[in-house]
Amino acid sequence: MKKLLRIGTRDSQLAVWQASLVQQQLAVNGIESELIYIKSEGDIDLITPLYEMGVQGVFTKTLDAALLNNRIDIAVHSMKDLPTQLAQGLRQAAVLPRASHKDILVYKGEGQILLDTLGYHPTNLSHEQWLTHSEPTHLLTIATSSVRRKAQWLNRYPQHRIENLRGNVNTRLQKLQESKWNGAIFAGAGLERIGLRPKESIELDWMLPAPSQGAICIVCRETDAVSFGFANLLNDEATALCTKIEKDFLRVLMGGCATPISALAVVDKESIHFQGNILSLNGKEKISVELSENSQNAYQLGILAAEELLKKGGDQIIASIRNA
Repeated sequence: MKKLLRIGTRDSQLAVWQASLVQQQLAVNGIESELIYIKSEGDIDLITPLYEMGVQGVFTKTLDAALLNNRIDIAVHSMKDLPTQLAQGLRQAAVLPRASHKDILVYKGEGQILLDTLGYHPTNLSHEQWLTHSEPTHLLTIATSSVRRKAQWLNRYPQHRIENLRGNVNTRLQKLQESKWNGAIFAGAGLERIGLRPKESIELDWMLPAPSQGAICIVCRETDAVSFGFANLLNDEATALCTKIEKDFLRVLMGGCATPISALAVVDKESIHFQGNILSLNGKEKISVELSENSQNAYQLGILAAEELLKKGGDQIIASIRNA
């Protein structure tokens, strides 16, 4: 039996926080471990937009290699960074309980003008109610490197401008403050986990997240039963099921980080409720799907949802993205 489990992680603040959480939870179960820091391709090149980098696994390939070369025993990832199919020889060992799945907008400048423009108001009015009281009067510049976030934003606010923003969360927050942009979009869980969510931020309740956003995943070698057993002690079955459904939806649509595909599965009493969509790159076209199934029968829900979306015209959007 291993005396010290080697945990591989990227060296960004968020990645180290996530790996440290796994280390702490393993320690609660009497398992000693150490962190091994590995820099990914996605961390080194902070200029090239993700959609130009062949993004499937851009943040995970280096850790995959370290696992397969036996430099580490387990790797900790933001689950949304994982490709829909793991590298040969690797398997999912655990998914931790999910944090917030929501995207947030961190804004700057005259906050009330921006919020009025977006249709938000510091009262208990819903977004739909406030839209009847406010018409957009300002053109905004919003930063993100995610084609999913860009497409959903332009679908809702077609008059706005989108700028590319790369780097870890610390770097992106700094770039935002040094820029003339009005705001930038982040995963809420990432900023909240390391205590960096600014007061000047709002949750984008209308924006569907990336598949498995907010979840932390542990990966190990297929042949390493000991490491799998240790990591699997931390597995949350409900989160694992919901993220599997979301990843299945993405896989059937043959999407990745460079495709504007969103998915969210949530437990609702005894059922799983699923929402998903796909948009054209410019945000003008959008096709959505929404399904519910009893939790006991929901294992194939993501596949069924993807097939329904394709029948509704999603295949045409995917074809146009490939041609582009």
